[in-house]
Amino acid sequence: MPGMDAPQSWPSCLCHGLISFLGFLLLLVTFPISGWFALKIVPTYERMIVFRLGRIRTPQGPGMVLLLPFIDSFQRVDLRTRAFNVPPCKLASKDGAVLSVGADVQFHIWDPVLSVMTVKDLNTATRMTAQNAMTKALLKRPLREIQMEKLKISDQLLLDINEVTRAWGLEVDRVELAVEAVLQLPQDSPAGPNLDSTLQQLALHFLGGSMNSVAGGAPSPGPADTVEMVSEVEPPAPQVGARSSPKQPLVEGLLTALQPFLSEALVSQVGACYQFNVVLPSGTQSAYFLDLTTGRGRVGHGVPDGIPDVVVEMAEADLRALLCRELRPLGAYMSGRLKVKGDLAMAMKLEAVLRALK
Repeated sequence: MPGMDAPQSWPSCLCHGLISFLGFLLLLVTFPISGWFALKIVPTYERMIVFRLGRIRTPQGPGMVLLLPFIDSFQRVDLRTRAFNVPPCKLASKDGAVLSVGADVQFHIWDPVLSVMTVKDLNTATRMTAQNAMTKALLKRPLREIQMEKLKISDQLLLDINEVTRAWGLEVDRVELAVEAVLQLPQDSPAGPNLDSTLQQLALHFLGGSMNSVAGGAPSPGPADTVEMVSEVEPPAPQVGARSSPKQPLVEGLLTALQPFLSEALVSQVGACYQFNVVLPSGTQSAYFLDLTTGRGRVGHGVPDGIPDVVVEMAEADLRALLCRELRPLGAYMSGRLKVKGDLAMAMKLEAVLRALK
């Protein structure tokens, strides 16, 4: 871009022209040997930025470009769309949640001269700009908004990044925000249920209705939401002498109690598949599923037919402690005893299952 250079005095112009003439003359005298070094092929998707005696020239290419030996230096600029990823990093949301968030960014260079003249390491500068914009955007939003409006946040990040990078001759075409994991739930939960309260209420709902059968006792005629059955879990061995069949696993009792509440309306409202991996006292892991994607929904032992949207992992002893309110879901989640993998927005839809039970 010649306009970016300061005007030259006539002695400088004369010296510049003389040296360029001598370089061209040397090229002719040594041709065709010098042609192997002076002639460069520039493909359609590239431009060549040539510096002649330190002064930038108009971008060259595509096609054949002639360079003067010992006078010209050059740099190739790729105009194709490229991509990079912002590695997952820990960020805090507005409501105090800690997330592991990354992003995928696609970009292209629209002005090769600016891309060479303004920034030395364009890729590093763009990656840092994207990471800073992502940090600022998430600090202004609560966790629920980040989970539910990732596309809207990605579009805003696109505008914020382009506001900086267009001055460098680079334009970002697409930004996709990727929430890898929720490392810490909000300290002060907003109005409405969060994942921990949903799991807590779901467990306590089953406490009165299914803990009798799980613990080996007779079903209680009392309300399903009472917590009277906590004492029935505490004794190390149930006093049921006439029971010949082995004790039913805790999760199977919960899922059996859930079966009558499945419906097409619940499937249309939730539309998600859950897998529960429970580590038994023997050390083996048992898998259970709750599939609310088709028909009236299904619940049972084993893994679902498709890929689950949410996977919940915990030990049976921890599940029992959760039912007895000896263990808080937040404490279990933070200590790693309760693991939730998958889309948090889908996990939040367990609240719809809870409403169907009431």
